[in-house]
Amino acid sequence: MGQLPLAGCPSGRYARQVSTHFVELQDRKRANLARIAQHDAYLVHVESDGTLIWEPATVITEAERRLMQDAALMAQIEQSRQDPGSLRRRDRTGAPRAD
Repeated sequence: MGQLPLAGCPSGRYARQVSTHFVELQDRKRANLARIAQHDAYLVHVESDGTLIWEPATVITEAERRLMQDAALMAQIEQSRQDPGSLRRRDRTGAPRAD
């Protein structure tokens, strides 16, 4: 595992850890990533020179995507995170109970 020098910084400072692994494809163009994969899902970008760039990914529902695009809602959530004392507890005394 090596380190990449951080551009424009004095020697001795590094950006991140980088590891390189040799992966050989099987006859059906499959590869076993169990030893090196840190996530369960990836979005793979194919560059024009054939380079594969694997980016960790998470699938969200369409409803989640719409909610996350609502700037007013996101601002309200962030405000609540900053001041949790302003939140009110829900009164669930009249709510039906599951058996």
